[in-house]
Amino acid sequence: QVQLVESGGGLVQAGGSLRLSCAASERTTYIMGWFRQAPGKEREFVAAINYSGRSTPYADSVKGRFTISRDNAKNTVYLQMNSLKPEDTAAYYCVASRVVPTRPGDPNYWGQGTQVTVSS
Repeated sequence: QVQLVESGGGLVQAGGSLRLSCAASERTTYIMGWFRQAPGKEREFVAAINYSGRSTPYADSVKGRFTISRDNAKNTVYLQMNSLKPEDTAAYYCVASRVVPTRPGDPNYWGQGTQVTVSS
């Protein structure tokens, strides 16, 4: 059972930046990723990264603004979020998955989530 703990959320003005971190409880070769869920909306895929870091798919809405990375020595995955927009406001969830996690049913493990709020 892999436990995932997110950190780094908060309140930021539009155009600003935040970096989310997700620490896994053990070394894992799972594909790691991020989903988000805004109030009244369905949970949606944001980004993912495989163990080598060479495959990093992104949702179209965040391409060019968000960067996912991982440090396998620290069992940690990061999401650098730049040029934030009010529509990025959501709870962000870290996931670990055996397959590329593009749908909410794909991940094997979920973190508890961290809130990101972008003010206009």
